[in-house]
Amino acid sequence: MAEVVFEHVTRIYPGNDKPSVDDLNMDIKDGEFLVLVGPSGCGKSTTLRMLAGLEEVNKGRILIGGKDVTTMQPKDRDIAMVFQNYALYPHMTVADNMGFALKIAGTPKDEIRKRVEKAAEILDLTEFLDRKPKALSGGQRQRVAMGRAIVREPKVFLMDEPLSNLDAKLRVQTRTQIAALQRQLGVTTLYVTHDQTEALTMGDRIAVIKLGILQQVGAPTELYDTPANVFVAGFIGSPSMNLNTHPVVDGKAKIGSDTIDLPADIVAKLTPEDNGQIVIGFRPEDAGLATADDPNAFSLKVVNVEDLGSDGYIYGNIITDDSVLEASAMMSDQNKLTTIRVNPRALPKVGEVVKIKIDPVKMHLFAPSSELRLN
Repeated sequence: MAEVVFEHVTRIYPGNDKPSVDDLNMDIKDGEFLVLVGPSGCGKSTTLRMLAGLEEVNKGRILIGGKDVTTMQPKDRDIAMVFQNYALYPHMTVADNMGFALKIAGTPKDEIRKRVEKAAEILDLTEFLDRKPKALSGGQRQRVAMGRAIVREPKVFLMDEPLSNLDAKLRVQTRTQIAALQRQLGVTTLYVTHDQTEALTMGDRIAVIKLGILQQVGAPTELYDTPANVFVAGFIGSPSMNLNTHPVVDGKAKIGSDTIDLPADIVAKLTPEDNGQIVIGFRPEDAGLATADDPNAFSLKVVNVEDLGSDGYIYGNIITDDSVLEASAMMSDQNKLTTIRVNPRALPKVGEVVKIKIDPVKMHLFAPSSELRLN
């Protein structure tokens, strides 16, 4: 197996003056499952394709197992790819599809059959080996594509959004299978997705990328609990974090017509570029309903409620004096509404005004000018 290292890697496509991937420094440890996540067009697939040798590296170098592969042909890199579309040969059986790369490489027939049967057993495909791809479901076809990668016994697996063609239920099942399979085989894996739920549930570590620039790399809990900047905070987690810019008055944050205490050492870190403001982030589960006279609570007008049985969510606008304040455009998926998770048996009614208190220990504070974490 092998460690993968990106050293100051940059890719600029012809005709572009801006890099699609800019000065990327990242390492994937031997046997690690690293998930590369970010919005569409952020440079995830370009990074994967550079590692595969399908894209040219304009600056920097890529190492696999300590060996510089930057200019090496894809076939010499000892990698196997699994794509979003299964790319199976329709006229071949499952067994022939899985063993095709070995056949081309001149591997003996009995060795091919042995490896194919072993992979089929791992993937629960033994009974389908003599079928053609058209007789399989989407999930089974994706497992065949995985099998084709496994039989090659490569140093590195590269997976480019392999679950995006599957329906929701199958995606959850296959997600679990892929993660378990990778741990069983212990092959170094780079997995690309834009689905942060996939990233949180599958990866040993997650790398978040935005506009070609690496934002943060860490364990799923690290990115969830201590995001390095506003982008990572808003991107990781579902429902996403509530993020808003508020004025700082006498060492307190003014949220609507209410104020909440801020740590003095954090206020001291704000610079003139921050214009006397601070970005406050909190996850829906890190705030709750408060009493009317709680000094550290703010008012929220309830716009919508959701009862999910095990959880309840309220969505609302912060009240400022006699009007309502919409959450800022930093919010990613709540239509500019502040989201709070509450006991589903104590859901307020739509139109009600409730008091909300944020757990001060779980509050995320960022500088508006740099968008970097302060606490």
